[in-house]
Amino acid sequence: MPIKIFNTLTKKKEIFEPINKNKVTMFVCGPTVYDHSHLGHARTYIAYDIITRYLRYRGFNLFFLMNITDDDDKIIKRSKERSIEPTKLAREFEQSFYEDMKTLNVLSTVNVFARASEHIKEIISQIQRLIDKSFAYVSTNGVYYDITKFEDYGKLSHQDTEQLEKHRIEPDSTKRNPQDFALWKFEKQSDLSWDSPWGRGRPGWHIQDTAIAEKYLGQQYDIHGGGLDLIFPHHESEIAQMESLSGKKPMVKYWTHTGFLMVNGEKMAKSLGNFVFIKDALKKFDAETLRLFFAFTHYRSPIDFTEKNLEQSKKSLDRLYTTLENVHSMKATKNITLQEKQFDMRFLGYKQKFIDAMDDDFNTLEALKVLFKMSNEVNKFITHRKELNKDVKENILNMFRELGGIFGILQKEIKKEELSDDIKKLVDEREEARKKKDWKTADEIRIKLNKMGVTLEDTPEGIKWKIKK
Repeated sequence: MPIKIFNTLTKKKEIFEPINKNKVTMFVCGPTVYDHSHLGHARTYIAYDIITRYLRYRGFNLFFLMNITDDDDKIIKRSKERSIEPTKLAREFEQSFYEDMKTLNVLSTVNVFARASEHIKEIISQIQRLIDKSFAYVSTNGVYYDITKFEDYGKLSHQDTEQLEKHRIEPDSTKRNPQDFALWKFEKQSDLSWDSPWGRGRPGWHIQDTAIAEKYLGQQYDIHGGGLDLIFPHHESEIAQMESLSGKKPMVKYWTHTGFLMVNGEKMAKSLGNFVFIKDALKKFDAETLRLFFAFTHYRSPIDFTEKNLEQSKKSLDRLYTTLENVHSMKATKNITLQEKQFDMRFLGYKQKFIDAMDDDFNTLEALKVLFKMSNEVNKFITHRKELNKDVKENILNMFRELGGIFGILQKEIKKEELSDDIKKLVDEREEARKKKDWKTADEIRIKLNKMGVTLEDTPEGIKWKIKK
């Protein structure tokens, strides 16, 4: 079955056919580095990290580009508040972003992080070409793109001329049209300014991305991603710029957008003050728990953020690890029974079910259901067993790691846990109390062990214990 991707431009799922056969080019809008990243950012970057991992898993040679906006108004404002140079502030929070992405296991899947400030030459080139083609003009305040010259403006956000007229972008009486957007802003005093043919200043927001994308990916590429809030005006304006320059349509073959992370019915955002920094979330939950939390929801759908939901994700992750630990602890044998052969064939069949789910617009929720069905079947099969054929054992462990790796989970080393002498003594005392049918003492010891971080399970094969993480 082919991979299908929902395309924001056409509003439907389309069969994924890269421009250049097996080679895939993807651009995702990166952060504006004026503060630490929050969980709303993590939702988007983890979603595209999973998409990247899956496409590479399916054999595509994918080049993943992400920009870094380090020349924005917010950076200048924050730098003045802290009385430091804008560039120094931008580098500080850029490093913070990289640290968060590394901890979340996202950093390694991106091929290039491109700073806007290091691509001024490419930005000026695009602006000049737009002026030469009469799509842009110079005013007393800067250089602007004339949206009346691009008849397709609004096609990504599916807005007509009447709807577009309701928007007022950067009010400026020197503009030809209220909706015209800035390509270059004249600004002589700012530390974040550069010389240009039209005067000293800095680039507008939209032109940075198309200049960077053109350098690394060309004038047409396969996938462009970002949050839903970027569709208009940011991505809409990117299309206008690039397609005006190249004369080629479409600029991007597949437009994809992630749903919002919601808090009490509102989008998580710094402007609303309802955000949680990634660094703070990682103090309570590990990276795999956060990744699983996001994967439980399809990337295009909104997610409700609560600590209760994160706690549930942690419990779900623990369930999967418990399955792996149970299999890992079983004695491996050379002989294989008919039951084990039959189980192995059924188990290996889950891989295709997982792939079918992910092929359908990267449906992580349905793919996770497959992982948990795998877990349930394994647990059912190994109950009452103390040993397992070594090949079957390896197949189980490898499959979980292989498929879990697409989500960035189940990658921790499984170690054989040992109880301390004091805890062993308590476990033995409880077992002795159970033999004497002293249920009160047995329950009291169980409660005490639970407070010490050890859970017990009474099974027909004896007591099973687990150290809570």
